Amino acid sequence: MKGPVETCDVAVIGGGPAGLAAALCARRAGAGTVLVIERERALGGILNQCVHDGFGLFLYKETISGPEYAERLAEDVAREPIKVETGAMVLDLSPDRVLRINSREGYRLVRAGAVVLAMGCRERTRDMIEIPGTRPAGVFTAGLAQNLVNLRNLRVGNEAVILGSGDIGLIMARRLVFEGIKVKGVFEILPWPGGLERNVRQCLTDFGIPLELGATVVEIRGRDRVESVVVSGVDEALAPLPGTERIIPCDTLLLSVGLIPENELSKRAGVELSPFTGGAVVDERLMTSVPGVFSCGNVLHIHDVADWASFEGLAAGERAARYAAGERGPGRTIRVSAGTNVKYVLPQLLTAGTGGVEWSFRVKRPVRGARIEVTGKTSGRVYARKKYARLLPSELQKIKVQAAVDEDLEVTCHE
Repeated sequence: MKGPVETCDVAVIGGGPAGLAAALCARRAGAGTVLVIERERALGGILNQCVHDGFGLFLYKETISGPEYAERLAEDVAREPIKVETGAMVLDLSPDRVLRINSREGYRLVRAGAVVLAMGCRERTRDMIEIPGTRPAGVFTAGLAQNLVNLRNLRVGNEAVILGSGDIGLIMARRLVFEGIKVKGVFEILPWPGGLERNVRQCLTDFGIPLELGATVVEIRGRDRVESVVVSGVDEALAPLPGTERIIPCDTLLLSVGLIPENELSKRAGVELSPFTGGAVVDERLMTSVPGVFSCGNVLHIHDVADWASFEGLAAGERAARYAAGERGPGRTIRVSAGTNVKYVLPQLLTAGTGGVEWSFRVKRPVRGARIEVTGKTSGRVYARKKYARLLPSELQKIKVQAAVDEDLEVTCHE
């Protein structure tokens, strides 16, 4: 990269709940110059279209809507000498932390003492899950439908089917009912819901919307507009079962089939990504495999509560400020892996000799009477043990190890 290069202590890419929290904590931890780059025209990210409540219970100790949560974070940022650029795009990020930015101020290069990745996530589309059939109007991802209804006041249809039971899909089922749209059902390929239990209860059960587990859409029919979808049951391998197909007339199909961390910039910088989370591999400081580049929020792993993304942002921001000030961690690291019944554990790396570390994890399937153990792979020593009445894949859990660790670890779930 050639040309004049500006400098800053900490650059935060993304102005959502994680990015804003990271910028705040970086500044409060002593970073002299903090820059936030947000590609949308307003700060807040996905929060701005989430008009329902349920946000802020942990960060602000009260329940507020998504836009209110975004506004509070943005106001906190505005009180600090933090430079914010909206409508700006980071085109490239190099391993030596040089950002190539295109904004209303023009095209320029910025070298950062530390970078916090907080780009959020994107939705899986119809093409990604390969639903056959025609290509009519009326097929939306749940997040796009949420944007059209909540921010643009547009009606997306009259009769809807929702594929997938992720939290956005569940919330949109209720939202469509509020708009006078009949929701004929939510169909989930897995034998358990993909979203939080409270959303299943408040958004489906309370409104009489049926949820069918172990079922999926196998065909979309219609020419100019969706006319119907074909739904089928699935077997244990999640393959459609012949003879179980049925046609459901509708003019709208919403897809709530998973979220993917937005890591294109991370790849450009050479960041190691996890095949289990889709996000970066990080250590206890939330630093990636590229020195001085940190990751937090939904770009690191998908969160079910925005507050957790913000808390992760606070931690990443503080560590980024300390790195920019010259602090470096000791050399040797150990690996932390997911064991029996655990989908992933984060952080995946730990500086040898470190104690008091809290791990986030998800289980692969619902488990009752579960016991989570963090054990040493070499010694078999149990560093932490915690019992749960029930664990669900939709709920992010945490477990803390107080003792200093000097061997590879494994997190397992026992029934």
